Amino acid sequence: MTSQIENNANQHETVSIHFGKVKKDSPNPTTGQSLYILGGIDSNTWDLFRELHDKGDDELIPNDTTIIQLKNGDHFYSSQKQLNPGSLGY
Repeated sequence: MTSQIENNANQHETVSIHFGKVKKDSPNPTTGQSLYILGGIDSNTWDLFRELHDKGDDELIPNDTTIIQLKNGDHFYSSQKQLNPGSLGY
């Protein structure tokens, strides 16, 4: 009986999450690095964020081994690291 409980504790559940309008399945928990890979996010030029439904800022997901707890239906989006609005040219 104990071995069955231990085996279940080592298993990850799978949740459905969204990158923009694209639905993906991910193990939960996962890492920030794994989310960048799953979403096809180039971490050299883009940051990944999780949409939050309260009045605070959305959550920046680090591209590293930080453990990320997911919820079924979480939404993620990417944003350029540095925006360059261009030269005004006056």
